[in-house]
Amino acid sequence: MKGIILHGGHGTRLRPLTHTGPKQLLPIANKPMSLYCVETLIQAGVNEIAFIVGGTGAEKVKEFYGNGEKFNVKFSYIEQEFPKGIAHAISLCQNFINGEKFIAFLGDNIINKDISEYILNFQKSNVEASLLLCEVDNPSQFGIAEIKNNKIVNIVEKPKKPITNFAVTGIYCLTPHIFEIIKKLKPSWRNELEIADALQMLIEENKKIIYGMITDFWKDTGTPDDIIEANKIILENMPESFQGKKEENVIMEGKIIVDKGTIIKNGVKIVGPVIIGKDCIIEGNTVIGENTSIGENSYLSDCNISDSIIMSNCTIKGRLEIRNSIIASNSKIIKEKKESNKKFILGEGTQISL
Repeated sequence: MKGIILHGGHGTRLRPLTHTGPKQLLPIANKPMSLYCVETLIQAGVNEIAFIVGGTGAEKVKEFYGNGEKFNVKFSYIEQEFPKGIAHAISLCQNFINGEKFIAFLGDNIINKDISEYILNFQKSNVEASLLLCEVDNPSQFGIAEIKNNKIVNIVEKPKKPITNFAVTGIYCLTPHIFEIIKKLKPSWRNELEIADALQMLIEENKKIIYGMITDFWKDTGTPDDIIEANKIILENMPESFQGKKEENVIMEGKIIVDKGTIIKNGVKIVGPVIIGKDCIIEGNTVIGENTSIGENSYLSDCNISDSIIMSNCTIKGRLEIRNSIIASNSKIIKEKKESNKKFILGEGTQISL
C-alpha cells in the first residue's frame, strides 16, 4: 500500500519557528515531528511514500529524508506550489497512487497507535474511505464526524455547535475514487479545497465511510503549546538510556535519556522525563526539569529549564529560568544580570543578551 504525507503549508501559527523551515521538521523529543508519521506508516507495512512539499523549506525536507534508502522504503516528492488545501494536495498524487487504495497522513499529526490493523481492514473492505477519529474536549476546533449504525453519516468542519466530540484526525484511508470527487469541489471561504467537503460529498453519494478510534494519544501540533504538550507525552513514554558521561556530583531523578558524547558536570541537576542529544555540555548550577528536550551540540551553564524544547547547537548561559519555551537551532542566550524568569519562542539563529 502507498502512503502520502502532507508536508507543506506556511506554519503561520508557529512563527518565528517556521521562518526558516517547515513546521513538520520541528523536533519533538529530538526527532522531527513528521518522522513519527513516517515510522507509523512503515510499521503498518507502507513501503512507498510521497511527500507533498511546498512553502518554506521544501528542499530541507528532501535533504533530510532523501530517497528513503536509510528507512528501507521508497520516498518521492510532489510539489504543491501554493497551499490550496488538503484535498488539493491529495489530488496532486493521482499519478503516484496509480489506481491503488492509499493512506494520507498530515505531517503535523502525531499518534501513539499501531495502525496496521486499521489499514488491513480497509484494504479488505469495499468502502470508499476509512477515517481515524479521536474524542476531544474542544470539538469546535476540528472537523467532527457524526456516527450512526457504525458508519459516518455526516462531517462538519469546525462546527459552532458540535453534535459529537469525535474529531477527524489527519489520517485518511482512501480509494482512487476520491480524485473524481475532488474534481467536483469548489473552493471554500479560505479559497481551499477542503477534505471535509470531499468526504461529505462521498456520504451524499451514499458511499460508505467507516472509522477507527484513537483511544490513547493524538496531537495536531499547530501551535507552540501543542508542540510542548506533545513533547511531554512522548518523553513520558520513551525508555531510559544513558550513553553520555557524568561527573560524581550530579543529581539525576526520573526518566532520563542522554546520547553519546554528552558530558554532564558537577553541580548539575536533572529531573526527568528529559532527553539530551549527543555532544552536549551541561555544567555549572544548571537544573534541567521535567518535560524538556535538549538538542545535540548544545551548551548549558547556570540556567534552569523545564517544560521546554531547546533545539540543536544552542548556548544558554546565566541565571535564567526558562519555562514553556521553544528555542530554535543555533540560538544563543547570555544572561549577565540578576536572575529572571522568561518564556521564549525563538526562531533559528536568535541571539539575546540580558
